[in-house]
Amino acid sequence: MIITRKRLPRRTFLQGLGTVVALPMLDAMVPAFARSNGLDSKAPVRIAFAYVPNGIVMKDWTPNAVGKDFEFTRILKPLEAFRQDLFVLSNLDSHTGNALGDGPGDHARAGASFLTGVHCRKTAGADIRGGVSVDQIAAAKLTGATRFSSLELGCEDSRTVGDCDSGYSCAYTNSLAWRTPQTPMPPEVNPRAAFERLFGTEDLSLDPQTRLRRAKYRKSILDMVTEDTRNLVKTLGPADRRKMDEYLFSVREIEQRIQNTEKDPRQVVPGIDKPSGIPFEFPEYVKLMCDLQVLAFQSDLTRVSTLVMGREGSNRVYPEIGISDPHHPLTHHRNNPDWIDKVTRINTLHIELFAYLLQKLKSTADGDGTLLDHSMLVYGSGIADGNKHTHEALPVLLAGRGGGSLKPGRHLTYPVGTPITNLYLSLLDRMGVHPENLGDSTGRLNQLDGL
Repeated sequence: MIITRKRLPRRTFLQGLGTVVALPMLDAMVPAFARSNGLDSKAPVRIAFAYVPNGIVMKDWTPNAVGKDFEFTRILKPLEAFRQDLFVLSNLDSHTGNALGDGPGDHARAGASFLTGVHCRKTAGADIRGGVSVDQIAAAKLTGATRFSSLELGCEDSRTVGDCDSGYSCAYTNSLAWRTPQTPMPPEVNPRAAFERLFGTEDLSLDPQTRLRRAKYRKSILDMVTEDTRNLVKTLGPADRRKMDEYLFSVREIEQRIQNTEKDPRQVVPGIDKPSGIPFEFPEYVKLMCDLQVLAFQSDLTRVSTLVMGREGSNRVYPEIGISDPHHPLTHHRNNPDWIDKVTRINTLHIELFAYLLQKLKSTADGDGTLLDHSMLVYGSGIADGNKHTHEALPVLLAGRGGGSLKPGRHLTYPVGTPITNLYLSLLDRMGVHPENLGDSTGRLNQLDGL
């Protein structure tokens, strides 16, 4: 559920609508399920994006050697066990994160442009404008294939209105995914809410007839809510119309979810207890969100996901590794070696948590391989050097094998000025999605398949 504001009582009701909870699809079920539904039993390809804020200490990130025999740097060292499962990609740019005449606001632009390749409009008002993000292009194409078109998770709360960076709306710093240029998709930051969205709150003790009656009742309520809201939209101004569009999208998503659940005979058991809320320690918080993402992929509830470990401009402190200074100010280190070391330690912690996600995917069987074999995960930041706010030669990793279409295990470096959106087009191709362009893209990346 995207909308969490409480202006309409019906939103609270809609947010509580769940799906049926039971067993995930097992390997033994695949042939029968595929035949009965006319589906290919081959494991699907998933795509995910993990974002970290405020840039990276690049001298401790970028390997010296290119190709297979590169050494893992201080920051990347926790990923060494996954050498054969990932790429380090150098010289990919997010040019649209630069000022381009708009002055300060690099953090807002970094977050808004990272998955869109679009220079966002400088405004702190309701007239925001970014671009459609790569995850949402994939989600739109895959609508109906899974119960959820996409999953947006985050590990740091923030408001979505007001000024968060030098005249830029908080919507830009808070949202990595954009459904339309005017519609950001804020991540769900509460693990319990994310769990309930995925696995529902339905009482399994109810008999099937009662569940069916409840599903029909939900449909009738949704029809009534949709019609009432459409009538209301006609009386509103542009800003409120955008809000209502978001609301109607949420209603349509629930309708689609119910329809997909009816078509999908599987019942999905999460395998973990419902979270009680947000864990106190950051590493446990991220790991819990990673667990939910893995479960969503494993159960084929969605094939598209974003995870925001921290929003741009984050002032999180990291007492777990002995750092009590806020993250963002530390990145403006002015070459202070002590501050640089602290930022490096934060960067390394983030990589350790990404390694946790990769390990979970690699240890989860999926068809003739693992979830990692059948996934493509991009890890990175829209800022390279946090001290200078550079958006060129970004820190980017690509993990997974994309169902056999990727040949990882290498450090690849591309010509200076290559847009990161070229990478996204290449990955979308492997999802069976083939847009002509994305944001500032200029083509596809070569070498990813080993050629």
